[in-house]
Amino acid sequence: MRIASFGRCSCHKNITVDYYKILEVDYDATEDTIRSNYIRLALKWHPDKRKDQDGATSKFQEINEAYTVLSDPVKRGEYDRKGMLYIYDCNLVEYLDRHKGLILTCNGLGIKHSI
Repeated sequence: MRIASFGRCSCHKNITVDYYKILEVDYDATEDTIRSNYIRLALKWHPDKRKDQDGATSKFQEINEAYTVLSDPVKRGEYDRKGMLYIYDCNLVEYLDRHKGLILTCNGLGIKHSI
């Protein structure tokens, strides 16, 4: 599953996961909901319970990674702010310069953004 791709810019790192989707929770899920879904999914996908199923270990690791981020308020806030693109080493002007077409389209739709 590919979430987003905005060209080959040094300031983008495409990732292919949505931690909320992995834990089967909404984006505004409470800590309790995140924790209970993590426990349910971790038990379901634990490699010891699915020894004969390919991909169980990687699925379990994915669930753990998602929980590590979403259960920590600081990491979750950073993940939410950066979104699934994880913009790195890129100032706002450089980022906007690379997406002028999108900005112009938004302006044409009445959503005002400066270039």
